[in-house]
Amino acid sequence: MGKIIAIANQKGGVGKTTTSINLAASLAVLEYKTLVIDADPQANTTSGLNFNPDSKEHDTLYEILIGEREIESVIKPTDLDHLDIIPSHINLVGAEIEMLEVPQRENVLQKALAPVRDRYDYIVLDCAPSLGLITINALTASDSVIIPVQPEYFPLEGLGKLLNTINIVRTRLNPSLTIEGFLFTMYDSRLRLHNQVVEEVKTYYPDMVFKTMITKNVRLSEAPSYGKPAILYDARSTGADNYLNLAREIIKKNEQWQNGQH
Repeated sequence: MGKIIAIANQKGGVGKTTTSINLAASLAVLEYKTLVIDADPQANTTSGLNFNPDSKEHDTLYEILIGEREIESVIKPTDLDHLDIIPSHINLVGAEIEMLEVPQRENVLQKALAPVRDRYDYIVLDCAPSLGLITINALTASDSVIIPVQPEYFPLEGLGKLLNTINIVRTRLNPSLTIEGFLFTMYDSRLRLHNQVVEEVKTYYPDMVFKTMITKNVRLSEAPSYGKPAILYDARSTGADNYLNLAREIIKKNEQWQNGQH
């Protein structure tokens, strides 16, 4: 059964989409069958994997959430073997309103994913920078959540709110939701502030910080404009290497998770 991992933080600009694209691509390169779901109306994961988010030619997560399409018909292959995508569209903004009348509206995505879950080793969900109904759906459908954090003080301020939301989801909707880990992004080892923040978070959450850190990397920033993950844009770049290491760390952790399930 595939593990479903949400990439979530209500603060924008912390590297959620970069992480969703490059983690999913790295898992695929390591030959794990992976599905990435763009659950953000900004549709940056969609364009970052070479799909036109404005195109009327393909259905998106929106059609799944409002019950117009079955999930199988919306999944698209990407340029990478072993990696599929469910694209997004700006329409997704309207899905939150349309879902308000739906019974058990927090569970729509969880139910939609059930038929395809066994086909994948990993399903990665890129959440919007908000704690709205679609993000709640993503957290309800997920086994765990990765929280990308920029090692500066403002991004840290919102963590309490996000952890509170995760606790509410755990209490009311998804008791098995765990935190996969805090992932430091845009890290620069030369900056004292960055090192101080990393140490502080490790002190508060000693077992919850990934060993892998995503360092500031030009190639990582350039790749989305070419519709490619870093590993296809420049496989030798530091960014590509960081995300491969992250994927390996998650695979190792997941093997322990699966053994615990049996």
